[in-house]
Amino acid sequence: MGHKMPPMADEFSLLDAVAQAELVGRGEVKPLELVEAAIARLDRLDSELNVLVTRQYERARGEAASGELPEGPLRGVPFLLKDLGAHLAGDPVYSGMAALQKADWREPGEAYFAGKLRRAGLVTLGRTTTPELGLLPTTESEAHGATHNPWNLDHSPGGSSGGSAAAVAAGLVPAAHASDGGGSIRIPANHCGLVGLKPSRGRTSFGPDLGDRWAGFSVEGFVTRSVRDTAALLDIVSGAMPGDPYTAPAPARPYAAEVGADPGRLRIGLMPRASRGETHPDCVAAATGAAHLLESLGHGVEESHPDALDDPLAGRGFLAVVTSATADVLSACAEKIGRSLEEGDVEPGTWKMAEIGRAISGPDYVSAIRLNHAHTRRVASWSELGSDLLLTPTCALPPPPLGFFTPTADEPNRGLAHSIPFSVFTSPFNVTGQPAVSLPLHWNDAGLPIGVQLVARTGCEDLLLRVASQLEMAQPWSSRIPPVHASR
Repeated sequence: MGHKMPPMADEFSLLDAVAQAELVGRGEVKPLELVEAAIARLDRLDSELNVLVTRQYERARGEAASGELPEGPLRGVPFLLKDLGAHLAGDPVYSGMAALQKADWREPGEAYFAGKLRRAGLVTLGRTTTPELGLLPTTESEAHGATHNPWNLDHSPGGSSGGSAAAVAAGLVPAAHASDGGGSIRIPANHCGLVGLKPSRGRTSFGPDLGDRWAGFSVEGFVTRSVRDTAALLDIVSGAMPGDPYTAPAPARPYAAEVGADPGRLRIGLMPRASRGETHPDCVAAATGAAHLLESLGHGVEESHPDALDDPLAGRGFLAVVTSATADVLSACAEKIGRSLEEGDVEPGTWKMAEIGRAISGPDYVSAIRLNHAHTRRVASWSELGSDLLLTPTCALPPPPLGFFTPTADEPNRGLAHSIPFSVFTSPFNVTGQPAVSLPLHWNDAGLPIGVQLVARTGCEDLLLRVASQLEMAQPWSSRIPPVHASR
């Protein structure tokens, strides 16, 4: 039997966003062709993966066919937004909550971040799954069920941007929106074999509705399959907007220019194991393997990390902010639906976190902010001693099976307790506001991706992109595709 060529939709599935935009720019493909191909892929594989909360296909078709589609750098490229933030006017956005979905909540206006993406020519096809309020490092919610990892359907794709990560890893779209308050870009990138850059605090805007989320811990960003896509998207969304409470230092040149640029010889600290709890041998192997690769590229690597990361009290300030913010967002959701939220309206773990947050007094909250600022200064002082980057595993455990975080009668707080190994390397840099990227440089014997994290000084996404690009060229990952993929 002769070899059957895959359909054009599957050929598009192997192209990153920049490559798809180049096809449109050369007139070889029309935006509507890219959009129809992506819709076909989503319809074919979403039943296996469960990545979509809402479909906005007809709007996408209309935009793609219109002569008014913006002439931006990613014109016609199909895209997905996470079901949390980054709203376009009229969007159904549920934040993983059954209560908002039952109320059919629609956002009345457009977020600056989403508007920049729209003006770049990206065509949004729908919204991707997230855990309720983005609180867990897995994407399993009572409202929308479990999202599956395309590398192994029995495993979690991570969270809270797990729907976006699974969709990109499976080739359904070349890139997707993600956000990160404790690791929610980097953890799904780790689990799904993707590039996940958490930008510096203030690099992207939450306006006009919000000044920040989680007291500055959270940032908007993306998951992608290539470093150049990450750079191109960061160029599109970067820049302060009127009223933003934080502003990251402006880059010296476009981020796209950093892809392939020589980073020079760098001093890199290696932290292969977490200070608290065990770090799985697969995760240690990923970090040490990346260290050897960096040394082969001419960089100096030695075991070293900020002493502040060893402080067992540092997490208290993080938890105080997240629980307080959870209580506040439930109040905001109650305003949206026009009634107070009761315990049965949200998942048990969400309610428990909100209860903890409600019990925190104003002075205690201010004390937590002071603790977080002190932690930030202690971490920053390490870089001032001469280290350019910090290298760690992205997570302390490999991608877990689905159900790993599900509370039980014996473990009602299982979700929060089981989250710690997945955020132990990521959440400190939400507190400090530093940029950090997870790169897919290792796969374990079970065939699951194991990412490594590189952390730079605040404002130095340019350096992260140079080194990430250097690693991508030295040890390419684009040819590695999961068992569940649109090209298969």
